[in-house]
Amino acid sequence: MERGIRNSGKALIIRDGKMLAVKLQDADGVFYIMPGGGQESEELLPETVEREVLEELGIRVSVEDLVFVVEGCRGEAFHRVDLVFRCTFLGEADNAVLHGDTNQIGEDWLDIATLNTAPLYPSKLRRAIMDPYAGKPHPVYLGDESMGDPEITD
Repeated sequence: MERGIRNSGKALIIRDGKMLAVKLQDADGVFYIMPGGGQESEELLPETVEREVLEELGIRVSVEDLVFVVEGCRGEAFHRVDLVFRCTFLGEADNAVLHGDTNQIGEDWLDIATLNTAPLYPSKLRRAIMDPYAGKPHPVYLGDESMGDPEITD
């Protein structure tokens, strides 16, 4: 089966030791993902991140450095490449028209110190976000998301 490849720009927004995440709910319960989404034709990835964060959360961000790349190569109709950028929170947008994801029920600021126990997906991002925040080295390329973090809690 031929599957296309889809780039997705994601935002890592950190303030006061917490990370902003989109809150979702499905039949299995509440979980979180990073804000962001699919890149459109003739759109640069930083533009994708800014647009998607505005659409999903009604906030404005300044896009900084690329910090992680993680792939979703199974389970969807396409092979997804998530490019995660560090972003600076600029504030609420005036007159934002929200277009949240299916099952989106809000957003939360997740504590980075306990992110390894939070239902943030892909789970591979949990430790990857915690390590650089703590000043530890970290890889940029995280590989396939289905090979997730084994829920390390130390």
